[in-house]
Amino acid sequence: MQHPTPAERGYRMPAEWSPHQATWMSWPHKRASWPGAFEHVEPVMVSAVAALAESEPVRINVLDAAHETHVRRLLGDAAVDPARVLCHRFPTNDAWCRDHGAIFVARAGEMPLAALDCGFNAWGGKYPPWELDNEIPRQMAEALGIPRFEAGLILEGGSIDVNGEGTVLTTEDCLLNPNRNPAMDRPAIEQALRELLGVEQVLWLGQGIVGDDTDGHVDDIPRFVARATVVTAVEPDRNDPNHAPLQANLERLRAMRLVDGSALEIIELPMPRPVFHEGERLPASYANFYIGNSVVLMPSFADPADEHAAGILADCFPGRRIVPLDCRKLVVGLGAFHCLTQQVPLTPEMQA
Repeated sequence: MQHPTPAERGYRMPAEWSPHQATWMSWPHKRASWPGAFEHVEPVMVSAVAALAESEPVRINVLDAAHETHVRRLLGDAAVDPARVLCHRFPTNDAWCRDHGAIFVARAGEMPLAALDCGFNAWGGKYPPWELDNEIPRQMAEALGIPRFEAGLILEGGSIDVNGEGTVLTTEDCLLNPNRNPAMDRPAIEQALRELLGVEQVLWLGQGIVGDDTDGHVDDIPRFVARATVVTAVEPDRNDPNHAPLQANLERLRAMRLVDGSALEIIELPMPRPVFHEGERLPASYANFYIGNSVVLMPSFADPADEHAAGILADCFPGRRIVPLDCRKLVVGLGAFHCLTQQVPLTPEMQA
């Protein structure tokens, strides 16, 4: 990375619950990502946009003019205010904007918002082609007219979670995987995260959940909901293959300390019953929620634990409405709302 780094310029990644100027998405179009389930995906996306648009604009990457017309018709049929939706004709290979899109950092003063352009290789080269996806951060930065920093490493947005005050959570399973940055060891990756995100410490968890093709993204496991508070997925059934890795992550969280030496407050979040598609277990997790300005989009699975999970998140976000949306078909694509969204922070000047 060329110096000065984003951190040296005063940038840091705000917490997701900080005010947004918009949420960014890439509209689903790759039917192969949702085999036998694609017709169920767009209605869920429409519901998500409708909920978010109540309190923030939604920016959507589309393939071309015809695709934009299609998306706007779907949203119009759901009475979504067209003025709340901005379509960008930035073609993508797939829909996972959290991972292929820019990661935004902010600071006070001149040029208050910047975009991190992290290399994208489709989760370790699993799903070619990805060349269109890899162009999206540059296009997002140009659309906003903001500076862009080339990160110099492969980094997906779903692999990190920040508290906005100096700490990032991530997993060894993903960031230390040789299919991402084989020339970088743990100290090098930690230094890159400090330089890019403006954090002081990196807290490492272990493995992800069954069915997660991202090699253990953190946004299916624990999530910051306040500076010193995390919700973390747990599986009490000892016979479930998720029990051991989630328990190991819970023990790590209990031992962690923040920059000021304080322990984390840990809130356990249930896992839904296993969800399968064509005999394969899917990465169904309530932790893949997305925090909007006035709502929290929560994956639901027609499961008895749905209501319990919604209640936990309601307690964590008393000023926001919890919006459970059925993701039994959406998660066939191996992701949910957090994977499909990226927040664009409201800069200090905009908040003034």
